[in-house]
Amino acid sequence: MATETHSIRSLGPFATASGMYENLKCHVRSNQSNLVRVGVIGYGYWGPNVVRNLHSLENCQIVAICDQNPASLRRASQGFPGIELTTGASELLTSPQIDAIAVVTPVWTHFELAKSALQNGKHVFVEKPFTSTLGQADELIELAERKRLKIMVDHTFLFSGAVRKIRELVDNGALGELYYFDSTRVNLGLFQHDVNVVWDLAPHDLSIMDYIIRAKPEAVVATGGRHLNGLADVAFITVYFPNNVVAHINVNWLSPVKVRTTLIGGEKKMLVWNDVEPDEKIKVYDKGVQISNGKGVYELLVSYRSGDIWAPKVEQTEALKVELEYFIDCILNDRTPFNDGAAGWRVVKVLEAADQSLKERGRIITL
Repeated sequence: MATETHSIRSLGPFATASGMYENLKCHVRSNQSNLVRVGVIGYGYWGPNVVRNLHSLENCQIVAICDQNPASLRRASQGFPGIELTTGASELLTSPQIDAIAVVTPVWTHFELAKSALQNGKHVFVEKPFTSTLGQADELIELAERKRLKIMVDHTFLFSGAVRKIRELVDNGALGELYYFDSTRVNLGLFQHDVNVVWDLAPHDLSIMDYIIRAKPEAVVATGGRHLNGLADVAFITVYFPNNVVAHINVNWLSPVKVRTTLIGGEKKMLVWNDVEPDEKIKVYDKGVQISNGKGVYELLVSYRSGDIWAPKVEQTEALKVELEYFIDCILNDRTPFNDGAAGWRVVKVLEAADQSLKERGRIITL
């Protein structure tokens, strides 16, 4: 693949927040007579949420649901009677009655299912992470471009009211020049058997990091440990950016409490996002530090600023519904999603580097 394409994929989305929100608020008004027919592969943990939200959209029709587990299909039949059910994914992938495929399956299956969907002329919505390897992501992106089809990676948090508000504050310069991004995502479980905690939980925070910082990361360091099933269940990831910006992500399956907190420090203000809070999820602190030289060579004058605390209003709509509505809109109106294959590629690139660093006990991996 050409170096030019890689450099583009390595950069975060540079669209302005205001322009992006206009796209999100567009409810497919220009093609009201059009309908996107969708087949959903996977009805396990996340699949029912995808089906429920797709089913509620005006310009979308779910044609069929596929899952290899008969018990999952029984649940689907109870919740959505009348929708075709099958254990054979090929029936959906090759059906001329289906325009788009939602791949809601384990990550090791994403590549083959998405590739087959694209080869059969279908747009693709893929659960995070995009693929198991960067090479797989490259191939899917090239195939979609050649077939003129859409890929959307399910980075659901990018459509939450909280993350959209954070992006707006950063774009408006409310925080000033960014210093750091520090995220904690810990809980007791859910243990996975095919991927470690980095590939399971970190894609959420890495996609948010990519969306907020919007610069090409330079290096990754990861440490952690495996205690139960041979897969890393605790990990600490540090990502280095230009201009001394640093991101740190803590993911853990062995925490006694559930924590979903992100701190973002800036030159002017600092922000705390606590996703488990029912209200006032975001608080902006007018706090900071200023350093100036004193009279002596080794003297530094440090002053601390402590001002007001502000809790901006955050939209409470379900993020997945907004995301899937945006997916349908992008298909009907031929728009490129900002959470496209390139966005998924950028996350997989950091995941691969973090995995490598983790295996080598914290060796710095240059990107």
